[in-house]
Order: sequence, then C-alpha cells, then structure tokens
Amino acid sequence: MLEAAFWGLVQGLSEFLPISSSGHLVIVPAALDMEAPDLAVTAVLHLGTLAAVLAYYRTDVVKMVRLRGEGRRIVALVLAGTIPAAAIGLAFESQIDDAFDDPRLVGWALVATGVVLWASGRLAAGKRVLGDGKGADAAIVGLAQAAALVPGISRSGVTITAGLGRRLTRAEAARYSFLLAIPAIAGGGFLQLLDLAEQGGLRAEVFVGAAVAAVTGYAAIGLLLKLLERVGLAPFAWYCWAVGAASVLFL
Repeated sequence: MLEAAFWGLVQGLSEFLPISSSGHLVIVPAALDMEAPDLAVTAVLHLGTLAAVLAYYRTDVVKMVRLRGEGRRIVALVLAGTIPAAAIGLAFESQIDDAFDDPRLVGWALVATGVVLWASGRLAAGKRVLGDGKGADAAIVGLAQAAALVPGISRSGVTITAGLGRRLTRAEAARYSFLLAIPAIAGGGFLQLLDLAEQGGLRAEVFVGAAVAAVTGYAAIGLLLKLLERVGLAPFAWYCWAVGAASVLFL
C-alpha cells in the first residue's frame, strides 16, 4: 500500500508539473533500484490524475459536455489537438514502448524538455484566449503533445510552450494544455485497464495510489498556474537539466 501511495505521489506531481511523469516512472525505479509500477498501478494512477484535471477544470468540462457557446469551440480544439498524438502513437507504438526501457534516453529527453522550458521564458506575452482558438493552434499544440509520447518530454511543458508561441496568455495556454490532457490521460488509462482485465484484475491497494495521484495532481495544477503567472516555466528547466544529466551519467 505504501508503494502504491509513493507512485501516486510521483504520478500526481510529475503529470502536471513540467517535468515528465512518464520520464519519472522510468528514472525513479532505476535510481532507487526498485521495480517500476506494474500495469495495474499505472492504469489506475492515470485515472487518479484524470480525476484531478476534471475536478480542477470542472466548469470548462461542463461547458464542453453541454456543447454550448465557448464549450463547442473548446471541444473542437481538444479533439483536433488530440489527433496528432493518437496517430503518431499508433504508428510508432513499439518504438515508444522500447524507450521506456532506456533511462539514458529518458535523461536526454529531459535535457531537451529543459531547453524547451528555458525557451518559453523568451516568448513575448500573448493576449489571445482559448475561445478564439483556430485550427492552426490545435495542430501546433497537438504536435507538441505528440512529442511528449517520448518518456522524458514533458507533455504540460511542451504544450504550454506551444500555446505561448501561438500568443495565448499564460493562463489560457495552461488551460488548453490541461483540457487537452483529458483524452490523452483517459485514453492511456482505459487502454491499460482493458489489457489488465485480460490479466486477472485489480488489487485494492492501487486505489490508494489513485487517490494520492488525484489529490497531489489537483495541488500540482494549482501550483503550476501560480508559478506560471509569477515566474513562467523557465525555472523548471534547471530541474530537468539536473535530473536528465544525472540519468545520462549514472543510470
């Protein structure tokens, strides 16, 4: 149970902070010489972070479900932004799976994430809002999300940076990033659950991990939004560079 809670903490913090949850689920076990979370744990942890983003952006989720006004536009942007990652994920599934077995590759990907986060601080402040989003915004941010299929590339980091590059405000770039995470996280989690159903089911302790992931994920979203407005994403670059370099050198 403690182990499941530990992985819930790792997943909840790293899913939404721009430091790559997938990368940490590779690097942390390698660094601590412990078993990576199995299929049951990772599937339910994803559902915990899904609950976090649904709860934090519940007002937007209701608008999207009702398909009224701005909600209709957001649904279109989220669906369009999801297509690149879905297509690339299906086309390169085996190569992506292989990347999870290489901590050094993950380390280099974290270094690349750091470069993206550092570059985000050099982008001029935008004034656009998500309700005015266009197809080009969805394509560019969606391609950024596809890059995050590589473990070590932070999904939130690259998608928020892409949104900033499209002149969205910091808050709106984050809003799009997190709403775009809903189908990405849900798809990954439910696909893993389907695989798991064929292997014998769930253990009770994994739901402890999911609860921890949900609570810490909710807190991580709030923390990132505050830091984004005050200092941007660039300070996270130093963390990614340090962890990435340590992974390349020592794992």
